[in-house]
Amino acid sequence: QVQLVESGGGSVQAGGSLRLSCAASGDTVSTYMMGWFRQGPGKEREFVAVSAWRGGNTFYADSVKGRFTISRDNVENTVYLQMNSLKPEDTAVYLCAAKTSFSYRYFNGKQYDYWGQGTQVTVSS
Repeated sequence: QVQLVESGGGSVQAGGSLRLSCAASGDTVSTYMMGWFRQGPGKEREFVAVSAWRGGNTFYADSVKGRFTISRDNVENTVYLQMNSLKPEDTAVYLCAAKTSFSYRYFNGKQYDYWGQGTQVTVSS
């Protein structure tokens, strides 16, 4: 089993930055892929970014490319999401997810085995 705990959410004005963290505990050797999804008000959950084992491969949603950066600290078993140039449409609950193996369907939330509780990000205009 893996437990995921997110932190770092908050409120920021458009154009600002936030850094989210997701700490994994338990059977962390199983966290081959760790990533972020988000769910905005009245919207379905959507893929944001993912990092494969040891951060060698990263993938992003088109809506965040060039603004968000995902990184991993494999010693601390933590994945980060640096979010710059935030827009009001980035407002959402951001959820950390982990998967025990690689999949090219990384954008599909159903592929993930473990989820955190989420952290709220609010961007005001």
